[in-house]
Amino acid sequence: MGIGGKTMNEIALTVENLTFSYGKKKALDNVNFQINAGECTILLGANGAGKSTLFSLITHLYDTHEGRIELCGFDIQNQSRQALARLGVVFQQTTLDMDLTVLQNLRYHTALHGISGKVADKRIQEELERLQMYERRGEKVRQLNGGHKRRVEIARALLHKPAILLLDEPTVGLDIPSRQGIVEYVHQLVVDEKIAVLWASHLIDEVYAEDSLIVLHQGEIKATGNMKDVLKLTQTDHLSAAFAVLTKK
Repeated sequence: MGIGGKTMNEIALTVENLTFSYGKKKALDNVNFQINAGECTILLGANGAGKSTLFSLITHLYDTHEGRIELCGFDIQNQSRQALARLGVVFQQTTLDMDLTVLQNLRYHTALHGISGKVADKRIQEELERLQMYERRGEKVRQLNGGHKRRVEIARALLHKPAILLLDEPTVGLDIPSRQGIVEYVHQLVVDEKIAVLWASHLIDEVYAEDSLIVLHQGEIKATGNMKDVLKLTQTDHLSAAFAVLTKK
């Protein structure tokens, strides 16, 4: 059995006693949480809360100096190749090649993961069709609007069938219909594919009642649980009020 009585194959992400500093400035302070398969977890925090630092550690862009991170039971430092193979990521800043087509971007990603031929083509078609982007596969990325670029990035992150998807404020700068479309799509993906999702956001309206919540403020976790748990903890009626209580200085 895993931590908290959960079996290890159910746990997609474990973060234990994670502390990280930029010089003398502590960005994360003893952060602990778990995410299970088939669970959408919203990492809720204002700008500067430590969300991007946490993502940089989970994706191994930074080394963890204190604490432990496991992806599907694989330690991110000692078993980084196996751990990162289970991870799909959409960063806040786009990482697509603007001068390549949608299809070229996705084929490059499948090649990096050793997926080729008919398998790659099938997965690309499946993911683009689910995101209603297959008809635009021949367009250069720079021709797409912000919402469509995000859809391509989400499709790319899913091509190697990860167990957990990290989304770092993926709707920032998008119009309302594009935001709503991505929020609905990701929540349905959790239901359909039983994938684990960790979604960093500062937008209350992106949280569904059934989501798990992690409220991060100034590098510390202030609350975890579902929306009902957080409202009970803060003795409030709305998540916006609960967030205000938890993040007041």
